[in-house]
Parts: sequence; structure tokens; C-alpha cells
Amino acid sequence: MVKLKLPNPGLEDRIPSHAELEVLEKEEADSRPKWDNKAQYMLTCVGFCVGLGNVWRFPYLCQSHGGGAFMIPFLILLVLEGIPLLHLEFAIGQRLRKGSVGVWSSIHPTLKGVGIASMFVSFLVGLYYNTIIAWVMWYFFNSFQEPLPWSNCPLNDNRTDYIEECSKSSPVDYFWYRETLNISTSIDDSGSIQWWLLLCLTCAWGVLYVCTIRGIETTGKAVYVTSTLPYVVLTIFLIRGLTLKGSTNGIVYLFTPNVSELANPVTWLDAGAQVFYSFSLAFGGLISFSSYNSVHNNCEKDAVIVSVINGFTSIYAATVIYSIIGFRATARYDDCFDKNILTLMNAFDLPEGNVTQDNFEQMQQLCNMTDPATFATLKFETCDLETFLNDGAEGTGLAFIVFTEAITKMPVSPLWSILFFIMLFCLGLSSMFGNMEGVLVPLQDLKIISPRVPKELITGLVCLVCYLIAFIFVLNSGNYWLSLFDGYAGSIPLLIIAFCEMFSVVYIYGIDRFNKDIEFMIGHKPNIFWQVTWRLVSPLIMLVIFFFYFVVKVNQELLYSVWDPNYEEFPKTEKVEYPPWVYAIIVILSGVPSLTIPIFAIYKAIRSHCQKKNDRAGLIATSETSINGNLKYTS
Repeated sequence: MVKLKLPNPGLEDRIPSHAELEVLEKEEADSRPKWDNKAQYMLTCVGFCVGLGNVWRFPYLCQSHGGGAFMIPFLILLVLEGIPLLHLEFAIGQRLRKGSVGVWSSIHPTLKGVGIASMFVSFLVGLYYNTIIAWVMWYFFNSFQEPLPWSNCPLNDNRTDYIEECSKSSPVDYFWYRETLNISTSIDDSGSIQWWLLLCLTCAWGVLYVCTIRGIETTGKAVYVTSTLPYVVLTIFLIRGLTLKGSTNGIVYLFTPNVSELANPVTWLDAGAQVFYSFSLAFGGLISFSSYNSVHNNCEKDAVIVSVINGFTSIYAATVIYSIIGFRATARYDDCFDKNILTLMNAFDLPEGNVTQDNFEQMQQLCNMTDPATFATLKFETCDLETFLNDGAEGTGLAFIVFTEAITKMPVSPLWSILFFIMLFCLGLSSMFGNMEGVLVPLQDLKIISPRVPKELITGLVCLVCYLIAFIFVLNSGNYWLSLFDGYAGSIPLLIIAFCEMFSVVYIYGIDRFNKDIEFMIGHKPNIFWQVTWRLVSPLIMLVIFFFYFVVKVNQELLYSVWDPNYEEFPKTEKVEYPPWVYAIIVILSGVPSLTIPIFAIYKAIRSHCQKKNDRAGLIATSETSINGNLKYTS
């Protein structure tokens, strides 16, 4: 077993002993927030970990990486990568009773940059994540209509035909790209602020402020709704989905394993990344949440429970989503067949009901034999169920296009739309609680703001700053900006932070000390599984993922998808290269949080070196010789 431990002078002075820890907990009982009960803490952690990615990214990855075969690397890496790091964050936060900045600077002053990097990532991700909640609110408000506004194309100004952009694409595409985003054809073309999105953005940040106004004292109450309601809605959707025609086609398609995908390195890379991001690791929020626990809380059991719930939610949500996608694909398949049947019936003047899906090919052959010349002029669409099932999407495409289209085909569609967007709102809001915690607690630890400033005012200022910066997401080019933030703000920086966290605890804080801490807190030492994963397996997996992810990103041509009605292949989105100035934005989004760690470590080392030199110089300068020839020192 690896026994390497780097020198760490002064550690004993920076952290409380086990005896002091119990005294500290009693002293902080009135001054420091704490959870009302264990359920509140668990629901908050589950709400932070289980987010929009579980609903709209995991199903897409399953579908694109061999269906049921993707579950194998996902579950393996969940056990070897996700659970160990989650347990580590829970345990170190509970032991040192501080937020991310406080924890890492206590372990070693040069590690304060790890906590600051987490704060930066939480801030950047929170900016665009709450904009998605604003979009959800816009769709929610528009769901109180019958029919839904995205179920039909609007008429043109002359009211003689449908608007061309809509008739060329689809009602759901048009409502999303034109009615909601009013999207431009380039990230260079910023356009103006869309007032309806600005109002929704104002509501989103207002709701978040009210929920986080006093930290866990208010978020702890909100999670009773935001963390449980999504499971209720998912279950309702599953029951409803299973009663719809073709739902089982989607579920079978999702879980049919393509074992050859296991030999594809990208499958393992995507599984590792999905495990990592679905746990919300390295944001700092989980460390802060666990710091409010009792010293003797069983953090090991908590990590296992949250991990099991997270993994289960991903698979459960994928089942629900693909039951609805199976219904949508079957409906599109039936519509396609109906058009072909109508074409054949009109050309040969066949009685209604004579041609069905079952006898369509036989009727085609019969008509071809009867009148080959007429049959040759007919144009039939290609109707393939697997093609419609394969027409998957991830992220906003799944939520605002694919799923909304499926909802329009369901009876009482406004009701299902309202339920769906309530679920997304709760998932997003509960994740934002953790992001805000990851920003507010480090700000307090850094002592940037005076402790006398009320918590309500600090929370308000942070929300206001984020709200004002988020104006870029409600411009005509806002969706392009959001995709940029989503692709680079929370990818490489999180991998670097997580590796530094595990390395710091194992090799700087000391794994033996950490084992004793856990034994003191929960009553027994971590078993061999935790020892092997913390010391070797998990850091190695993170390094491999980081290396391959970095290589893929560096060699990847930087393109973004543009919605352009004048594009030749419209309604397909056009892949366009980013303008040169975007590279500077990417460096800021990925580079600033990542470089904070080494820059702060170097700054701290140089400062410490200079202080030692000054101390020596001061020592010599203030010394004088006494009468008996001995040196004495004056202050």
C-alpha cells in the first residue's frame, strides 16, 4: 500500500484535535448553522447531486453508447470513482467543520487555491444553470394554454399560410429557436435583450434568493419539496408512459446492449465524466453541507446512500424518458405510414381502410403490377422505427424539443407539460442551492466581506452580480454563450480540482491521520475498499479521464451549432467555427479556475520565503551584545 506522505509542518496547529472538536461543536451550537434533522441533510445532498444532467444527459449517453452496455462502465466507475470521492468530501468537511476554502487552507496554506477554484467553478456554472431554470419557467408559464403554443405553426402576416421558418422545420423547433430564444445566426451577432426571457431570469434569481437568503436555514426547508417532487413526477410519467402506444419500444431500445461498445474508449470516458458530473463533486457545496453535521455523523453510510440514489435516479429517469421517446417515435412512424398510405390511396383511388400498415407492401406490389407508370411517379417516405428512436438529443434539445413534441401528442397535453416543467424547475433549483453554497461560504472563509455584514445582504449581492452578468444569456446570441459556458466552465477545472482534493487528503494531510479521523467520527476505520480507491484507483482514473478528455478537446475543431433558416440543409443546425476572440473566453472559463491552484501555491510559497528572510534579517538587526558578551534580542 502507498505510504508516501509529504512534509506538512504546522498541521497540528491549524486543525482541532479530536477532543477539541467535540468542545468546538458545543461552542458553535448557537453561532454556526446546523441541520434540523438527518433527512434535511440527505435531501439537500441528493437535490444537489441529482440534477438536470440525470434527466437529459444520461439517457442520451445510454442511447449513443450501446444502450444497456453503457450501464456496465457507468456502474463500475460509479463505485471506483464517484463513491470514494463523495465519501472523502463528506468526511473532510465534517472533520474540519469549514467550507471548501477553509478546509484546504487548514490542510496546508498553499492549498487555499483549491477552494478558490471550486468557488470560481460554482460561480460560473451557477450563471448559466439559473438561465436554464429561466427557460423552464418560460415554458411552464406557456403551458397553461390549450392547445400548447408549440403544437402548431403560427400563420404568416397575410394569414394565408404558415410562417415559412416554422413550416420548413417544426412547431416545437420554431417555438424554441424563434419564439423563446429569438436566436441570431452567429455568436458575433449579439442582438438585443429579449424582455420575456429577462422577466423569467428575474423570477429565477428572485426565487433562488428567497430560498437561499439565510443559507441552509432556508434551503433546508425548500428541499422537502424540490428534492422529492421530481421522483413523484417521474413516477407519474412512467405510469402514464407505459399506457401509451410504443412506450415499450423506447425502453427496449434503450436497454438493448451493444456489447461491442465496451471496446470503445470513448464509452468509458463518457461514463467516467457522467459519474463525475452527476455527483456534483469538486464544487465545494458538499464539503460545506457536511460541515454542518454532528462530529459523529456516519458520513460513510451517507456517501453510499447518496451514491445509490444518484445511480438509481439516472437509470430510472432514462427509463421514463425513453418510454415517452418510444411513444413519440411510434407516433412519428405511424404518421409517416399514414402519409404513404394516403399517397397510394389517392393515386389508385382505393377505398378507405383497404390499405393498412400490415398489408402496405403487398398493396404496393399489387398497384405496381396494375399500373407501373403511375406507381413510378409516386414518392414514398422512408418509415423506419429505429431511425425515429435513434433521433435522440441531449440537454436542452431533449427537454425543449424532443420531450415537448412528445407531450403535444398526449391527451390533456397542458397537464403533462406543467408537470414536466415543474419537475425540471425543482431539479435545477435544488442543484443551484449547492452552487450558491459553494460561492457564499468561501467568500465568508476568505474574509473578503466583514462578518458584521448580514448574511441576507451578502446573498443578495451575490445573486444581483450573477443576475447582471447573466444578461448575456438573454441576448439573441444567448444560447451560443450558454453552450460555451456549459462546455468549458465545468469540465477540465472540476477534474483538476477533484484530483487535487484526493491527492491533498491522502498525501499532504496524510491517509493515516484521515483514517483515525474517520474512526473517531464513525467508530471504525475505513475498510480495504476505501484504502485502495483513495490511495491509487480513484486518482489514477481521474488522471486517465483528464488526459484523454484534454487530448480530445485539444484535437477537436471548435465548432458550434447555428440555427440558420437560410442554411441549405435547414432545419438541421449548421456547424460553424467559433470566431478567434472566443478562444480568450475559453481560456478564462477553463484556465482561470484551473490556474488558480498553482498560482496561489506559488504566491504563498514566495510570500512564506520572503517572510522567513525578513524574520532572519529582523532577528540580526535587533540583536545587540550584552555586557557579558552574550547576544540579547530586543523586540
